[in-house]
Amino acid sequence: MQQRKNKKNPLWMIGAAGVFLLTQGKFLLALLKFGKFGGVFLSMLISIGAYAIIFPWSFAVGFVLLILVHELGHVIAAKQKGLPVSAPMFIPFLGAFINMKRHPRDAVTEAYIAIGGPVLGSIGALAVFGAAIYFESPLLYSLALAGFLINLFNLIPIHPLDGGRIVTAVSRWLWLVGLIGGLVLIIYNFSIILCIIWAMFAYDLYKKYVKHRKTGGEKRAMAASFLIPAEPLIAEGYLIPGEEHKRELDFVTYSDLEGQQYVYVIWEGLNFTGTIPLMQQALIRKTHVTRLERIQKEDGLHLMIHCQVDYDPFDNDKYYEVPIASRWKFGIAYFALAGFLFAMMSLVHKVGNI
Repeated sequence: MQQRKNKKNPLWMIGAAGVFLLTQGKFLLALLKFGKFGGVFLSMLISIGAYAIIFPWSFAVGFVLLILVHELGHVIAAKQKGLPVSAPMFIPFLGAFINMKRHPRDAVTEAYIAIGGPVLGSIGALAVFGAAIYFESPLLYSLALAGFLINLFNLIPIHPLDGGRIVTAVSRWLWLVGLIGGLVLIIYNFSIILCIIWAMFAYDLYKKYVKHRKTGGEKRAMAASFLIPAEPLIAEGYLIPGEEHKRELDFVTYSDLEGQQYVYVIWEGLNFTGTIPLMQQALIRKTHVTRLERIQKEDGLHLMIHCQVDYDPFDNDKYYEVPIASRWKFGIAYFALAGFLFAMMSLVHKVGNI
């Protein structure tokens, strides 16, 4: 046992790597300009620097890497379901997120993508716990505990946390459990982050089940801009309107076989057409030009057409129609994972003397 304690602890490399990366600012910025995932690395470095204000460098690096593993679980699950998503982006003290370029078409798919994060994140935390036992490292014990905690926290059944999306395939009544349980947690152990998330969730439920029944639905808008050459239009005799010009546009909307909806806008007066993809299925109310912008480039005058699509989200009742077998599958997986994480946190406390 004494020999193991004298074994050189390799954890110094975590902190050293973090310090090295942050001291190579100019090199990294030059590299990130060309990297597809430049924004990911930059947001990771910013988060590491933010956490390092409170915690040691080695813990900050390890903590951000655990969050990355969690988010990669969502990415992998989304790819398996054929849904395009962005790379993870980190926000200091709030974790990270991925941007879904198209919403799931049913609750089962939403739950599958949501549970992917806690599953892979729990595996990552378990690996850190195993390394902590082998190296007898207080730092790794702390990281393992943090990893189990962030994945358990994400299982609280409220949106936008993963738990709120997983229970969509189990029972939406669990949202009420999350609403009451989240309020109890806030009262007995106040957390500003949990308070903000709970308030957002409560307002979302109010909009979905109370406000919209009175107002007749939620109205949304999506903006898009198109840059077109103006010189050919002028040469053909088209009249270019002023920058404050506003007008409604004709449109056609359609969906592809994968459920992606598009709005095809038409402005005959400028011989212009453009396609705008929507993030979700919707009922289009109108499309219109909000502003025109004249831009002078080396190859001549260009016109930036700023458009807006006003729509009402299409609430498909079949979205929540989940087979009984799937409800049981996700229900068992959800509660089993929550129980496992709670048990592992207790074990880390016991073994690591934290």
